[in-house]
Amino acid sequence: MNSFGSKFRFTTFGESHGRALGCIVDGVPAGITVDEDFIQAEMDRRKPGQNAYATPRKESDKVEILSGVFEGKTTGTPISMVIFNENQKSRDYTNVKDLFRPGHADFTYFEKYGIRDYRGGGRSSARETAARVAAGAIAKLLLKELGIEVLSGICEIDGIKSSKEDFDFAKTSEIFSLDKDKEEFQKDAITKAKKEHNSVGGVALVKVKNSPAGLGEPLYHRLDAQIANAMMGINAVKAIEIGDGTEASAKKGLENNDQMRADGFKTNHCGGILGGISTGADIDVKVYFKPTPSIFLKQETVDINNNEVNCELKGRHDPCVAIRGSVVAESMMSLVLADMLLLNMSSKLENIKKVYN
Repeated sequence: MNSFGSKFRFTTFGESHGRALGCIVDGVPAGITVDEDFIQAEMDRRKPGQNAYATPRKESDKVEILSGVFEGKTTGTPISMVIFNENQKSRDYTNVKDLFRPGHADFTYFEKYGIRDYRGGGRSSARETAARVAAGAIAKLLLKELGIEVLSGICEIDGIKSSKEDFDFAKTSEIFSLDKDKEEFQKDAITKAKKEHNSVGGVALVKVKNSPAGLGEPLYHRLDAQIANAMMGINAVKAIEIGDGTEASAKKGLENNDQMRADGFKTNHCGGILGGISTGADIDVKVYFKPTPSIFLKQETVDINNNEVNCELKGRHDPCVAIRGSVVAESMMSLVLADMLLLNMSSKLENIKKVYN
């Protein structure tokens, strides 16, 4: 499936080394001001080739809006956007065109479709996430109208954990680090792995501020379940945690429960979600990325004829995919929230009467 969402829905298309990538965003309410500079700024945060900690692939990631916007406002019709690829180097992959790269989706895509698109993985490439960020920018424009803010940053690289959550600093950091005291250690870990032709994993923290209570559709379209669905659909993500996550399993009930007072919850162990519905507190989600599978070390594998061979990659790859992945996670969170906001509008009769009175 290439689509996500129920009311606020987007579909992406394109491949890593094809002519273009793009998306169609449907269900966007009419009348939202479309800030094209903001959309491009979101793309620039994700795009490759900006520093020593990302792939040197040079792409402008310029977004062209083809439909759904008139005189700077959304029209209520599908918004289509395209991003043309400019710096493909398919020849970098000719030496691996008949074998399966360890850690990649080459084998599973071949088993499913019987086609081996060796040019950077084709549809399974993380390049596809550029279209998700474009769609997420539209969702953010809706959230902005309601004062909802979605933030992200890196809280762990190669096991080096941040002890702070400074999202303002993350905006200035080359690796979106949340802790200025740990940033250099995290950078050093990335640089060391890169010099050794290896890679490292990392963890992104996504935080939602000013979320209204009541978002989420029990039982089978819960907010937490849709967040998990969105995040696990991002390339290289292997796990997520909401609130205290796995730590909750080691606590007693009294310690884990978020007790309440007249002015709100005393704590937020649940990460802003109870029963699959938002509480109104900050929504906190950690997204765990595996090390980039594209490494420049000899590895054992098999080819499409099941012959045992060695794999030696060439080309351009991120030494830590979590960095740019954090921007994608932020975008996917925004898309989930936009969908939940529209779904929640019909949950009460009084809401319907406000529209049709």
